[in-house]
Amino acid sequence: MDEVQLLNAIADPTRLRILRQLAECDSVCACDIAACFDLRQPTVSHHLRVLRQAGLVESQRRGTWVWYAIRPEAVERLREVIDSFASAGAASLPADRRLPVLQARAAGLS
Repeated sequence: MDEVQLLNAIADPTRLRILRQLAECDSVCACDIAACFDLRQPTVSHHLRVLRQAGLVESQRRGTWVWYAIRPEAVERLREVIDSFASAGAASLPADRRLPVLQARAAGLS
């Protein structure tokens, strides 16, 4: 999963609300998700498609309905991305692309 696509998908307030609601259940019918929002069905479908394309949710057709669930590996990937901020994530950047204060710190000058 691409980090930018993943973070962009959860940056939208509606998509974040959808994810929070999905986190409370095993799977939910798209019609029930749409009923929770003051949005038209095509707009909700768009948000669900963005979440699916980012790899955050999976969908399953059951008859005429589509059910959505959070992908557990996506939650783990989000944890990894967030944890990378706490670790030495900038250390993977080339020295000439790092902030001067980080270059000095890496060189033991600070």
